[in-house]
This record gives sequence, structure tokens and C-alpha cells, in this order.
Amino acid sequence: MKRDYSINRRTFVTGALSLPLVAALKRPASAAEFNLKYATGQDPTHPVNKRAQEAIDRIREATSGRVDIKLYPANQLGSDTDLLAQVRNGSVDFFNLSSMVLATFVPVCGITSLGFAFKGYDQVWAAMDGDLGAHLAKQIEKTPIFAVSRIWDNGFRQITSSTKEITSPADLKGFKLRVPPAPSLTSLFKALEAAPSPINFNELYSALQTKVVEGQENPLAIISTARLYEVQKSISLTNHVWDGYWVLANKASFARLPTDVQDIISKEIDKSGLEQRKDIATLSESLKADLKGKGINLIDVKQDEFRATLKTTTFYADWKKKYGDEAWSMLEKISGKLG
Repeated sequence: MKRDYSINRRTFVTGALSLPLVAALKRPASAAEFNLKYATGQDPTHPVNKRAQEAIDRIREATSGRVDIKLYPANQLGSDTDLLAQVRNGSVDFFNLSSMVLATFVPVCGITSLGFAFKGYDQVWAAMDGDLGAHLAKQIEKTPIFAVSRIWDNGFRQITSSTKEITSPADLKGFKLRVPPAPSLTSLFKALEAAPSPINFNELYSALQTKVVEGQENPLAIISTARLYEVQKSISLTNHVWDGYWVLANKASFARLPTDVQDIISKEIDKSGLEQRKDIATLSESLKADLKGKGINLIDVKQDEFRATLKTTTFYADWKKKYGDEAWSMLEKISGKLG
């Protein structure tokens, strides 16, 4: 094994439901020797799905139609936690999952999303294409799943709000904030005295709309493609956490494929991952102007104030104990001394 973004909600649903059907119509199901499922949690317009579909098309061509992979975006087959269970038991063959959510199953994977660890993409890719990324892939492979390729990009995360503007750590005190079911983010915002509430992504829009929470945090690409700006007023550019998507596969299911097919799948998914990284970096910049045009107030914040606040807590020391000296030293080799 080897390792126009603007749509209305009706178009979102229609596009999501039709995507696997379109893929299926390209070739009679009986023509494929291997029929596989690839699930994602992202809107069909997100670069994750665009690049995944391109990889699927190349795989079909490179295998002369032996492999037919159907793409199921937008949590069609269940929430992220549901899909993690499905890829573990083999009912889904491939699933791209945030490293933060994967940490609920492989705890050390949460280290990539440690609060204010990375200062930019140079540090991110040095870590994830280097020793730290290889170490995490080995830990994933100790389970019934493994990482098919290098990690994809989910971008740096930003805080949005429908109530007050978040400009400093003090503004987070008592702030009701949705976070994914990810211990690293819950811990971060508790350390900053916010009130984090773990909610699955497929429930996020309604939670914001009904004011169950005041705000949330996500990369700009997610904020845009999921139209979260419709129910939020401001975005604070905190870059508080970087997150990536691991493309996971079921080991038993993958092992049943011929070696040449395994190699083609890994190669093409990895290729799309590198292209998706470029997409996110470019998109994150263009989306700032786009979101401003939609009436959203973008706020630049001083990250040093947040780091200084964290250093007055046990945040970094606590996570070092949980992740262990080996992974921590690999991180600090790139990030510099934390805590």
C-alpha cells in the first residue's frame, strides 16, 4: 500500500445528489471489475471534490475501465463520524477526513491542528511532507485504515461571529462557538475562555441560523462554499489552526485490489492532493475580496496576543504529554519552541 463558488441551497442539494449518478452514467456498472465508494463531507463545489473527481476520472482511464469509483460529496452517506466508522468497516472504500476529527480515533493526528503552532504554509508542508507527516501516517496504519496519499489542505481556520467582533483573546470569553468534534479545538478555545460546542458539520448551518451558537471557525473555502456568511456578520482572520484532510482507505478493501491498481489509485489521488493544495492557497486569498463584497466584515488580528495568552495556561504542556515527546519534537523542529 502507498501511501463561480457561489451556489444557492437548491443547487447545492441537486448537485450533491446528482454527482454520483453522473459518474455512474459514464460507464455501465457491469463494465467495471472493481466498484468503489469515495465519500467526502464537503460541498460539491469545494476543491476537494473537484480534484477527487479528476483523480477518479484518471484512475478509470488508467485502468481501462476496470475501476469505477463513485464520489459521494456533502456527507451524503452520513456525518464525518458516521463515515469514519464506515471506512473502518469497509462499507466505504475512501474517505477524506479532517486531521482534527481523525484525532478522535488516532489521537496523535490532532498535533497538526495545535493552536497557533504553524505560522504559514512553508512550515506546514515542511512538517507534513517530512518526518511529522510520515510519523502520523504510520500511526494511522496501525488501525484498519491507512492514508492513501500525502495530506490534502483544509487551510488555516478563521473565527466567524453573528454577534460581537473577535479582535483579541478577551473577546472570546464566554463566546458560544461551534467546533468540530475534535479535542484539540475544544481544548484550545477552553484555554482561551470561550464556550466551545462540538457540532457535526452537516448540522452547522442550522445551528448558526437558530443561534444555538454565536459563531464558528473554519477555513475561508468552507465558509464560502457552505454559505456560512449568510448567517454570520464578521470573520476574524486568526489563522489559529491549520488543518488538513487525510484521504483514508480501508486496508482490507484496498488489499483486495491488484498491485498495479493500488499503485495507480495512490499515484492519482496524491497528484490531485498536490493540485488541491494550490487551489486552497489561491482560493483563500481571492475569497477575502469575495466575502467583503457579500457584506462580511474581515478583521485582522494580532496572533501574538493569542499565543501570549496560551502561554499563561497549561495548554501546550498538556498536549505535549498527550502527543508524546517523539511527535512533539518533530513538530517543534519546524514550529520552533512552543509553550
